[in-house]
Amino acid sequence: MPRASTTSDAFNAVAEPRRRDILNYLILQERSVNEIVDSLSIEQPSVSKHLRVLKDVGLVSVRRDGRNMFYRTNADAIRPLHEWTSTFERYWRHQLDRIKELAERKTNEQPDSPTNFKPRSKNDLDRDKN
Repeated sequence: MPRASTTSDAFNAVAEPRRRDILNYLILQERSVNEIVDSLSIEQPSVSKHLRVLKDVGLVSVRRDGRNMFYRTNADAIRPLHEWTSTFERYWRHQLDRIKELAERKTNEQPDSPTNFKPRSKNDLDRDKN
């Protein structure tokens, strides 16, 4: 049976926000399904489905202790995701720096107080009508 495109690889698997939430929750320590359900307020069947996807693409590993299953992130599998997204982080930081430079340049080009500006009076408006 073919897998859906959202579950076929790590990049597509993390496209689902709830899976990212689960990965974030598992970063510091392994957790049971019940801990994930309680902490993230996601229904147990949904958590199990998302964990299965994350496990299938290698982003989490599982350890059985009796009837309980404990999940933890697989840092080695997450590294390529981090490296790829870091490229875009650098790109956007560069773009924001350029915007900041342009704004500062515009601010510096404008004089603090215009020297040629003279507000018009009501008399000027009346004179223009004639």
